[in-house]
Amino acid sequence: MEPKKAAITMLADRVLVSVPPSEGERHARSGIVIPATAQIAKRLVWSEVSAVGPAVRSVRPGDLVLFAPEDRYEVEIGSETYVILRERDLHAVASDRLDDETGLYL
Repeated sequence: MEPKKAAITMLADRVLVSVPPSEGERHARSGIVIPATAQIAKRLVWSEVSAVGPAVRSVRPGDLVLFAPEDRYEVEIGSETYVILRERDLHAVASDRLDDETGLYL
């Protein structure tokens, strides 16, 4: 069951990110074609943040975050697919903001 045209608010430390485009075939630097079905060991991906919960401290909508594709839950909203993560599952944040915050949990 999908929500009817309602605003979606993320809860706690959850982060909603857009699904990165599938990479499909890739080319190695040497020119070798790597098929989309090739297994890549623990490859992290970048994706844009769409929404954050009230307990999220280091990430804002519009930031790019780095995460492991295996640690995710997918959800379809409208006709788009998103990923729900916990803030602690993020490995890095790329942002244009200049914050004095370290992003560390002390």
